[in-house]
Amino acid sequence: MTSKQRAYLRSLASQMDTIFQIGKGGISDEMCKQISNALDARELIKLRVLDNAEYLPREAAEEIAQAVGAEVVTVIGTKFVLFRVSSKEKNRKIDLNAIK
Repeated sequence: MTSKQRAYLRSLASQMDTIFQIGKGGISDEMCKQISNALDARELIKLRVLDNAEYLPREAAEEIAQAVGAEVVTVIGTKFVLFRVSSKEKNRKIDLNAIK
């Protein structure tokens, strides 16, 4: 992913609400399955690590991205953004190939 593509995704994510929170329960297989489903539906999602979590935001982002096959777009404070091209053709909304 190029820096321009990353900047474009960050600009899209800035208007989004967080849809997942990682807390003291940590990162489970069930959570990863739900995140994967959300990525199929939306392609770009924002997550948050709560203060009582055992993970730092960067650690959580990397672990989840690896588990679901996504890319970490950005980590800012306690929030991070993940991107993965949807496996469902009808849900593909973001075309990174158009951004060079």
